[in-house]
Amino acid sequence: MKRVLLSWSSGKDSAWTLHVLRRDPSIEVCGLLTTLNTGFDRVAMHGTRRTVLEAQTTAAGLPLWTVPLPWPCSNEIYEQRMAEACRRAMDEKIDAVAFGDLFLTDVRAYRERQLASTGLEPLFPLWEMPTDALARAMIAGGLRARISCVDTEQIPAEFAGREFDASLLRDLPAVADPCGERGEFHTCVYAGPMFTAPLAIETGEIVKRDRFVYADFQLEAADLVAR
Repeated sequence: MKRVLLSWSSGKDSAWTLHVLRRDPSIEVCGLLTTLNTGFDRVAMHGTRRTVLEAQTTAAGLPLWTVPLPWPCSNEIYEQRMAEACRRAMDEKIDAVAFGDLFLTDVRAYRERQLASTGLEPLFPLWEMPTDALARAMIAGGLRARISCVDTEQIPAEFAGREFDASLLRDLPAVADPCGERGEFHTCVYAGPMFTAPLAIETGEIVKRDRFVYADFQLEAADLVAR
């Protein structure tokens, strides 16, 4: 059986990748690997709070591997920290690292280069799936997520905080990718077939930083106490 570490962004694509991997009897998912911005204690890019991230991994029933990144973070530091995570993975007999990338060939090539000397195999379970069909399959399959970050140079700021659902897909500009693969938006997953139970989250403050708008999600008080 192939032991796999999954790159976990806290968003829909990595969550659906987990769902796909778990349906393959030849694969054992051993952990979720996440980069954390130590300046804000949130998932890099997506802006997901650590408390929500930890609740996700508990619901997924998997250990969380965190890679702390300073803010700002140079590419040199990023690659150094990721190399450390890869060495740990090899020490723990991990065979491969899986990613939720969809079609950006430069991103895939970068990941392949970074893993080339590590002995870890890169896996891309969702690669080149038509993103319109994939987005609809996620929603139909029970995945639930909200928009955590919007690039206002690509889609309107008003999408921040919205539910990732059929209505959102209808409202996206025609030039936007339905899965936000070009960075149009990022998501925070709170329910789906990859979780043992849904997370009770609520939307807090919505803030703009440069060209990006972030929606802050937190666990509802009852859910936070239960955990």
